[in-house]
Amino acid sequence: MSMLSDFTARLRREHVTLALDDIQALILRSRPEPYVGIHAMLHIDDAAGGRDLLGRIAAHIPSAAGWTDEREAWMGIALSFEGLKALEVPEASLASFPLPFQQGMARRAEQLRDVGENAPEHWDEAFRPGTCHVALTIYARDDAALEVALARAMTELERSHGVTLVGRHAFGADADAKNPFGFRDSISQPAIAGSGVAPLPGQERSIAAGEFILGENSETGAPVAMPDPLELGRNGSFVVLRKYESRAGAFNDFVRAHADGEAGEELLAAKMVGRWRSGAPLPLAPDHDDAALGADPARNNGFDFSRDPRGLACPHAAHMRRLNPRDSHLTILTDVNIHRIIRRSSTFGPKWRRDLTASDDAAQERGIFFIFISARAYDTIEFFQQEWINRGNFIDLAEERDPIVGLHETAGSFTMPQSPVRRRVDGITTFNRLRGGEYLFMPSLTALRWIAGAAWR
Repeated sequence: MSMLSDFTARLRREHVTLALDDIQALILRSRPEPYVGIHAMLHIDDAAGGRDLLGRIAAHIPSAAGWTDEREAWMGIALSFEGLKALEVPEASLASFPLPFQQGMARRAEQLRDVGENAPEHWDEAFRPGTCHVALTIYARDDAALEVALARAMTELERSHGVTLVGRHAFGADADAKNPFGFRDSISQPAIAGSGVAPLPGQERSIAAGEFILGENSETGAPVAMPDPLELGRNGSFVVLRKYESRAGAFNDFVRAHADGEAGEELLAAKMVGRWRSGAPLPLAPDHDDAALGADPARNNGFDFSRDPRGLACPHAAHMRRLNPRDSHLTILTDVNIHRIIRRSSTFGPKWRRDLTASDDAAQERGIFFIFISARAYDTIEFFQQEWINRGNFIDLAEERDPIVGLHETAGSFTMPQSPVRRRVDGITTFNRLRGGEYLFMPSLTALRWIAGAAWR
């Protein structure tokens, strides 16, 4: 069963309480598998021209009301704070946005631990401070569908004035949806209360809609603060976009150096990620990969860590367990449900191969756009970066960092509980280098029309 068919089968429209016809489809609709697409970054030089383009593009953005339709392609749009300023959104509205969003990702480098080789001075030009005003994303099922959707978007851009295309990046993956390290990606997605789609068997309970959609009640029982006026804030969300250059060859070299044979390499890599390359989770397949399990959306998330308190199956330090501890015991108490995110990551570059080495990394650009959506996006990513990714105190591992996305300014280590003595593997380097990003606001369809129409003028 395809991912879309699975959602359609689980959708109960009588349980829908969200204003699906006002929410951008990209927030609730998962990407297709296989998928191709384009990320385009725009800079607004003229407010009137930018608003005109926004109004015309808005007509091509589908709502979540049709998120189970058999679409060949769809588009989503998000704006940076500098973009909203360039569009001349009123000062009172601008001031109502969260401070991290106002400052932008580059100015939050200290809070994000984006230093050293991940510092903003090393980022792509499109993500230099104040450059990316509008992020436009198109997902499509195949190249033909992408060509049609892209031509439509470029026609609107060419008709506009005062808007410059400052960056364009193609992405895509085959039906296996593997990331640059060869692992099935974006498996774990939260069920959202009020969306009408029930959790999968064994999946965690639905998360309050206000954790993702502004204006709805959150896990605290009240809405998260949102921008003013209601026409601007309600039914929107916030987006974190981070472009990583993946050093797949260096990762291969590391596992080869610390494991015996192909089976040993696969096990070590799985321990570092928390899943096998098929997507099968270690708590359900601790000893060997299970491709059928990895490909089954009804089973590949049906687990928690209650039966693995010591981390013998899935280490506490594994990437997956760090970023979604589920019911793990945490030394630093945290409400995990307010840090849940909707993942919309996209992979680019050649597929992973077992024979890649570090010498191949400079010759072939591959990587991932780590993109997620949350009403608390900026608090969440800064918490992730400070606590769950670049420290280990919350799992009693001191300064040990995430083995996959952590910044390792000096060689790091990875701890695997074993009986009778745990194993620590040294020599981890930065396998994913940050090459840019931005904090974005994904408005509702009403808000896009409100901004485009300059209703405040």
